[in-house]
Amino acid sequence: MQTTARSLILDLLSTLRRGTMPVRALVEAGELLGIAENNIRVSLARLYASGRVERDERGRYRLGPAVAAMSGQLRSWRRLTERACPWNGAWIAVHQTKLGRGPARRRRDRALALLGFRDLEAGLAVRPDNLTGGVAFARTRLAELTSTDDESARSGADGTANDGVGRVFQISQLDATSELAARSLWDADRLATEAKASTERLRESAQQIHRLTTGEAMVETFMLGGGVLRQLVRHPLLPEEILDPKPLDALLQEMKRYDELGRACWAEFLAGHSVPHRALPLDARQPNPEFSALAPNQGRIHV
Repeated sequence: MQTTARSLILDLLSTLRRGTMPVRALVEAGELLGIAENNIRVSLARLYASGRVERDERGRYRLGPAVAAMSGQLRSWRRLTERACPWNGAWIAVHQTKLGRGPARRRRDRALALLGFRDLEAGLAVRPDNLTGGVAFARTRLAELTSTDDESARSGADGTANDGVGRVFQISQLDATSELAARSLWDADRLATEAKASTERLRESAQQIHRLTTGEAMVETFMLGGGVLRQLVRHPLLPEEILDPKPLDALLQEMKRYDELGRACWAEFLAGHSVPHRALPLDARQPNPEFSALAPNQGRIHV
């Protein structure tokens, strides 16, 4: 996936655990990725106007309230598997009679995909009821993810999340044909294969990173780590009755290590721009055994 000025800004700002980032840092990062300074500045102005980024008194930037729900989803990737619990066989369903179109439809479809829902039939999306917090959690998160930039998420006692989601409820005791159809909505083999392939790519990158220049290492860890992060954030978190959890567990552990490696590769750059970061005592690009397995990196807000 090609990085744009807009996605680069959101991606970099989403990696901040605290503090802000100056325009010059965003411009220099753009140069590493072949993005012109003017494109960075124009995109930054548009993101600021839309509330997706905000500026402090020093003219430095951080993510804004308009992407709060999405940034929270991204920043919690390390605790991904904690969002799931044992499955009792029931399903969470979202029913909407008016599918709509345009931005509202896109927000709803994105929110459903991020929480692992798939369409069982037109207007009825389902997923296993194995998310921690159950229906109430799903209803609230869908409301947050589908709310427009200037509205707060709402949750109604009648079972509706908000105007853009529809009714969210539990289904149990599906007939045999519907049960089989529901369990077949996800390609379990593909999900497992993709997780294994990403785990291997992270390991290979970590083992070879010491051969790259500082700039090359920054770009590689940013691009590879960001791609895997999108994969994790979009993972449907299916129960073991549908999907073997081992490939995801292995990928998550490898991503946590790669994140440390990526942050080490970016540490000097961030320190030079007074951006809060975690400095490591060793140069992670050196072929040191402590880093031979290190793998995961920077995140991305455009999922």
